[in-house]
Amino acid sequence: MEVWELVARESIRDCIARYNANGDSGRIEQMVEVFAPDGIMETGSGRYVGREAIHEFMSSVADRGRPAGDDSEESIVMTPTQEWLARGRVPFIRHFTATTQIDVLSETQAKARSYYLFLTVHGLDHWGRYLDEFAPVDGKWLITHRREMTDAAFAGGWGAGAAAGAGSSDAVEHLTRPLSF
Repeated sequence: MEVWELVARESIRDCIARYNANGDSGRIEQMVEVFAPDGIMETGSGRYVGREAIHEFMSSVADRGRPAGDDSEESIVMTPTQEWLARGRVPFIRHFTATTQIDVLSETQAKARSYYLFLTVHGLDHWGRYLDEFAPVDGKWLITHRREMTDAAFAGGWGAGAAAGAGSSDAVEHLTRPLSF
């Protein structure tokens, strides 16, 4: 293994970590910077091309996760996030990536596969895989194409719609899809 390949591998690991850390902290602008300017993000809900489109999508995901301002006194049933807030706690999300396999194909192209887990105040919410492609842009390895696949999710969580399919409102305990090997 040559030095340039080691640098590429560590740069790619750092890129994946920055995506998670910035997203979890609500720093969408910095999160999107790990994509090439013409980068692609594919999810169960669509395909987003370019940093602006990815930023718009990620902002909508962040907005979806914010607790609704329900002032009605008709219901005493609270979501886990509402209960967490009522106890004076700050809500959080955490992405964990694991089993990241990086294939450096050349000095200008690499691919990576990772499993991910997504946790919220109520625990494990959803999990799946990232299939990534990378290239150096202005001397920095960035994501040129990310395909996010949700393998399963728990009902009522952020990932439930993604696991059920784009636009679905099916209330299920959890959904799974067979892995394609």
